[in-house]
Amino acid sequence: MKRIKTIFSDFLVLLRSVPPLAFSFFLLSVFSMNLLANKSIDLPLSWLALDCGIVVSWISFLCMDVLTRHFGPRAATELSVFAAAVNLVLCLILYLSSLIPGTWGAFFDFGEQPVINDALDRTVGGTWYVVLGSTLAFLVSAAVNNFTNWGVGKLFKRSPNGFGAYACRTYLSTAVGQFTDNMVFAFVVSHFFFGWTAVQCVTCAATGMVAELLIEAIFSPIGFRVAEGWRKRGVGREYFERISKAEEAAE
Repeated sequence: MKRIKTIFSDFLVLLRSVPPLAFSFFLLSVFSMNLLANKSIDLPLSWLALDCGIVVSWISFLCMDVLTRHFGPRAATELSVFAAAVNLVLCLILYLSSLIPGTWGAFFDFGEQPVINDALDRTVGGTWYVVLGSTLAFLVSAAVNNFTNWGVGKLFKRSPNGFGAYACRTYLSTAVGQFTDNMVFAFVVSHFFFGWTAVQCVTCAATGMVAELLIEAIFSPIGFRVAEGWRKRGVGREYFERISKAEEAAE
């Protein structure tokens, strides 16, 4: 019990240490990514399938890379679990809202067609297998991304804080993490509930990874500047001091 209280106290300090703007972007990207996963993208190739979650999922991975670089993989993974929990709470709120009797604005655009109102309620309320599948995929890929990022970063003995090191650890971890995220969601949800073939699942994971990696590569200089700014300003000093004291006490 004491160990659990210590971990919880450390996490509260971590939450206070993370700049609120960056963490807000992280939470919003996780929530919107899972919501947009409800919509598939129509493509002219039968063997290729994607969903709209790729539009914002790269933001989540960019945030995780910055968090891992500054706070470490354990802290970044804890924050990812917290973000997933917040997402589930918001999904529950949307589901309860969809049960409230009422009429959506789109209902009036197309006349009295109850099917439109019902469809919007189901979309906003979420589908249980999409919510759970996307949450599982995010949690698995977050851990893979964060610890891969940290592992690659440990290889750079010279200029570990330079852009070259940041780019390598970010691109490699994002590639592995995004592929894992897409693959888990594709096989857990799309394969069983949307009727995707195994080939479509693999191609979705691969093409989604490439698309998201390219987008993150474009914005990686911003991520690097944010991480460097945190390092130079000593962001999270209270958290680092607390963890350092705990490690010394353990020795």
